[in-house]
Parts: sequence; structure tokens; C-alpha cells
Amino acid sequence: MPPTEPDALRSAMSEVMGLILDADGVLILKGEPIPGSNGALARLDARGIPYRVVTNYSSAHRTTLAARFSARGATVDPDRMITAASSSAAYTAERFAGRPIHVIATLDALREFDGQQLVSSEAAVAASPGEIAAVVIGDGGDELSFRNLDAAFRQVRAGAALLAMHRNPWWFTSRGPTLDSGAAVAGLEYATGVRATVLGKPSPEVFRQAIAGLRQDLGRRVPVRAIAMVGDDPDADVRAAQRVGLRGILVLTGKTTEDQLEAATLGRGRRAPDAVARSLADVVDALTRPGAALD
Repeated sequence: MPPTEPDALRSAMSEVMGLILDADGVLILKGEPIPGSNGALARLDARGIPYRVVTNYSSAHRTTLAARFSARGATVDPDRMITAASSSAAYTAERFAGRPIHVIATLDALREFDGQQLVSSEAAVAASPGEIAAVVIGDGGDELSFRNLDAAFRQVRAGAALLAMHRNPWWFTSRGPTLDSGAAVAGLEYATGVRATVLGKPSPEVFRQAIAGLRQDLGRRVPVRAIAMVGDDPDADVRAAQRVGLRGILVLTGKTTEDQLEAATLGRGRRAPDAVARSLADVVDALTRPGAALD
């Protein structure tokens, strides 16, 4: 599927009524806005086409993350963002309402859990077996200490649910490739014999939350196939979205380059994206072209 094939992209975007957008590799790259991405969002707003930004970033509250994006020239309303932290908070609010949970995350990310019964790290270390209903592992930085992870291990052994904001083993920072909290999740899984429930990408949960938000914006229950996911990761973005019935559009502004395209999309047993685009701007151009369903 050539990335410059406009007909394939236009066909994939036909009758699409809302978008789910990855952040890193679609809107920003290495902390800077991708050329054309902010203009693409402005065109979506001007046409009244709803979207959600879904990211596995989980060390900050959405308002903090939106402010960081805005300072770099990428303006996104925090209410349109779903992070691995906010997805996890929505999940625990529904599944463990009124029950104590232990969340290992930064203080800013913990604000996503406001109103829930959080157990501090100090209290979690001293908690009795069975006292805590769920453990949530996020990008906690120094909070991912041996003491806190040992407390989480004991809680899960005693029956607490093991939840992960994501399972990313590493990510890019200003220091280069950096260990991520998925490594701690994998260690707890190995030690406890319990597979974590992942609540960020590529989990269906984060896509379900985005779909629900878009349907609310549109005021009706549109089919899942009327929503497209735009991402730079063939697996965590595109194929994960396709598994829940969304259209999956791969862009070449992030981790997948044109040189890597064939290996990324045509590997043995892999489902190809519905289309490939050079950028989000091209996706929006195809969506809002003259004569499109939403015009």
C-alpha cells in the first residue's frame, strides 16, 4: 500500500465521522509539534468533526499535559485527551467504587483519581492482606521503589487486582531511551503469576472510552466503523484499533518511516492498515475534501 496513494486514503476515510489520534508521532515528536498537525486540528474544529487524543503518557494530569502541548504550539483541550492515567482512573472509579486502591504514580497523575479511595504508599506497605482491592502501576518515577513494588506484590498475592496504565518497556525522553513502568509491570507479573489488566493502549478499554466520548459529541450512537484511529505504531495504534472495529490509519511522522513501511505493515500474519498517510494533515485533507460525507 504506497503511502502516496490518495485514492486508498480517501476510500478509507469515506463516511468517517470522528477521529481518535495518537499524540506522540502524530501531533508531536520529541516534544515538538509536527508540522501541519496544529492546522489539521483547527480544520477539524472548523468543520465540527470531533476527535479524541489518546496517549500512553501517564506521569501527568491531562490539564498539565495539555498545557505542555500548548506551550510547544500544539493546542489540545484537556477534555479531549485520554491518557493511560485518566483511562485507568475511569476504570477504577467504575469497577472499584468506594473500595481502597493503591496507585503508584506521580502526584500530578494521582489527581486523575480525585474522589476515589486512594491508599498512600506508606499505608500500602502496612496494609493487611486483602485490605486493598486493586493495585495500579503507572509512571511513578522514584515511587516505583522496591518498597512500594514489594507492597504491591504482597497485595496482589493477597487477591488485589493488578492493573497497569500501560506495558511500555521504555520510551524516548530528552536523555534518550529511558526505562518505562512496563518493566515494573512485567516484573510483578512474573513474581505474582498474575497477568495485569492493561488500561492504556493497546487495551480495548482506552478505545472504548474514546468511542463513548465521540458518540456523546455527535449526539448519537454512530457505528464503530465510522471512527478512525490515526497513529504511528502499526501494532499499539493501528491493529489495536482494528481489533475493536475501528478503521486504522498509519502515518509516517513518527516511529514508522517510509523505509520501514513494508516490514511494519506486511509481516506474516499481520493485518494491514486501512490506509497509510504521510501525516495527519493528509488524513484531514482526505476527510474534509469537497464532496465528503461530512461536507
